[in-house]
Amino acid sequence: MKHLQHIASASLIALIFLCLAWELWLAPIRPGGSSLALKALPLLLPLMGILKGRRYTYQWAPMLVLAYFTEGVVRAWSDTGLSAWLAGAEVALSVTFFFAAIYYARLSAPSRQAQ
Repeated sequence: MKHLQHIASASLIALIFLCLAWELWLAPIRPGGSSLALKALPLLLPLMGILKGRRYTYQWAPMLVLAYFTEGVVRAWSDTGLSAWLAGAEVALSVTFFFAAIYYARLSAPSRQAQ
């Protein structure tokens, strides 16, 4: 179960850095960076709970990450070049976080601990 916590933590942190790098340096919508980098801010909300292994955070954070999955799918389909590749990475990281968090929450349920 600890490995799921590590996978969820690593993918969430990587998603935060990807969002910032994408919109500030790698392939911003406007030259010099864009305010779309602020999309990384909501990802900071669950970060401490995920790092500390709080089950409640693992229950609600996957729903937040679905917005990043959706953005990644749309931009992978509509963007070209590096931006499309970064969108694919966003999809991969959001899916990784989603499943790691869901399974961590499921396996850390009090009913599972008693067995």
